[in-house]
Amino acid sequence: MNALSMSRLNLTLGTRPLFCDFSLTLQPGSLTVLLGPNGCGKSTLLRVLTGEIASQAEIALFDRHRALWTPRELAQRLVVLPQSSSLSFDFLAREVVELGRLPWTSSPEVNLARVEASMRALDVWSLRDTSYLHLSGGERQRLHFARVLCQLDDTRPGILLLDEPTSALDPGHQHQAMQLAKQQAGCGHAVLMVLHDLNLASRYADRVLLMQDGRLLADGLPRETLTAALLHRLYGVGPELWHHPVDGRPLVV
Repeated sequence: MNALSMSRLNLTLGTRPLFCDFSLTLQPGSLTVLLGPNGCGKSTLLRVLTGEIASQAEIALFDRHRALWTPRELAQRLVVLPQSSSLSFDFLAREVVELGRLPWTSSPEVNLARVEASMRALDVWSLRDTSYLHLSGGERQRLHFARVLCQLDDTRPGILLLDEPTSALDPGHQHQAMQLAKQQAGCGHAVLMVLHDLNLASRYADRVLLMQDGRLLADGLPRETLTAALLHRLYGVGPELWHHPVDGRPLVV
């Protein structure tokens, strides 16, 4: 069973054709990283998958057409962390994370346990009674990551879409976020993540997609896609590649 399948995506934004008969499948238990230059369609693709941008593409979740899912069912199984999350209300940090439990009818005790666990996992539990407006950019990003984590249910597979979740984080918290994404895949969820850091993609991804002008240039394992030739075609620069001495994954210099 595919966690997500999309076929025949054709999309024009303004006068710019972006996708032409584009197809994609995601498998449960896999962390897929989407790489590509600015403006190639990565974030737009995620917005199509969530329904934020309307299209005529055939999209199914767990072999069931998306149109047949109720909004609550979708919120329980399809979870998204956008590139930026604006919030102008003076919520406490824990109240922001509690928003992730709105699709569920769990008991207050279960909800509190899920919120605490996800906040501890992102190292923001100590900020639980701090105003969201007083948090730094990196703290806000980790808080929203905690929100989407507690929206997933480990008893059934879901789909987690992450748009540049490490962009505002220091190196330690970048690896923490990647490890948590990998852990979610290990729990049976399908994870699709947009990144710009090639080495994070190489280290953590099960599958790497290289996108160029609304099409896939390559799709495969990190060692198959993160090659000097493909990266030069994608970004127009010639990187130097080494290989990790333990696992052999590419290291981009």
